[in-house]
Amino acid sequence: QVQLVESGGGLVQPGGSLTLSCVASGFVFGMYGMMWYRQSPGKEREFVAIIGPTGVNIGYATSVQGRFTISRDTSKNTVYLQMSSLKPEDTAMYYCNTKVANIKYWGQGTQVTVSS
Repeated sequence: QVQLVESGGGLVQPGGSLTLSCVASGFVFGMYGMMWYRQSPGKEREFVAIIGPTGVNIGYATSVQGRFTISRDTSKNTVYLQMSSLKPEDTAMYYCNTKVANIKYWGQGTQVTVSS
């Protein structure tokens, strides 16, 4: 079955950097777009970034544009989210997401906390 496993979260100071990873299995990774979402306590889950199946088409939420970079490695069935110039408002649980056969799949999430 489809599985998404995120990792790489942690505590980082404002202005710092962090790279998240999401390892996918159970489907042909290279045929599907992948997305990152995040959710802070008391807030709705929000879109962060998207990358197309070939890695050519990429998009970002306005709030992270210029600071975050999404990429993928098909040989490793992995999608990454490089985050830099982190702000306290980036604190959230970050989730990997894909849609296969019209079904949305989510990982368990990885916590990112930006604090001094």
